[in-house]
Amino acid sequence: MNASEDSLAPEVRSILDAARERPGGDERVAVAARSFPDAVAEAEAEGRVPVVAEVKPTSPTTAGERTDDPVELAREMVAGGATALSVLTEPEHFGGSTENLRRIREAVDVPVLRKDFLVTESQLDAVAADLVLVIARFVGDDLSDLVSAARERGFQPLVEVHDRAELERALDAGAEIIGVNNRDLAKLEVDLETFESVAPHVPDDVTLLAESGVTTTADARRMRAAGADALLIGTAIMDGDARANTERFTQATAETETSE
Repeated sequence: MNASEDSLAPEVRSILDAARERPGGDERVAVAARSFPDAVAEAEAEGRVPVVAEVKPTSPTTAGERTDDPVELAREMVAGGATALSVLTEPEHFGGSTENLRRIREAVDVPVLRKDFLVTESQLDAVAADLVLVIARFVGDDLSDLVSAARERGFQPLVEVHDRAELERALDAGAEIIGVNNRDLAKLEVDLETFESVAPHVPDDVTLLAESGVTTTADARRMRAAGADALLIGTAIMDGDARANTERFTQATAETETSE
């Protein structure tokens, strides 16, 4: 374990340890991806806040578990206006699976992000998706290689960062879609000021997402005002009526005074 990993919260270290043990796919995948930047632009043109709604049965930072059919949840989110979907495929800590992602991607026509904790190139081959998450802090010096390997398969890599240093590494790796995670993986604390501090340094031609901590429409407006092209929202949508919650966030424009 290196010094950077030693600073991770125990729950996060457990996730990373499990990720290192998971095998990759048997055959190299080739993806004809649905364009996420185009989907964001379309939502903007239609007056919707671009929301990436997350199908997340459970997580170390939430209580309880959703046992609904993930495909039905996904359809409800799309009906509520979701621009794209994020689907957890990590099994041990989040209750996800590659099979869930396959079924969801077949059932919807929006871009689908595979949200997992990938650390090797072969793990990219476990399932086809439109986007794949690459966490800068988890992959270290392998970031550029993993971004390139994802692109070679047709994926759109979403590179997740938490601070300026990780942002610079992501840009050096050629990232065109970047997510700023408001959750500190060292303490599991969430602070929306994280996005606000990093966003001004992201080039205009990068598609920028705010991740974690958006729990109200006021939070959504705040992240949009700070420069978020799209919002990745998990618990606040999964906790309750998925369609209604998605619709609430996609309509959270700066002019909307929505009751919380």
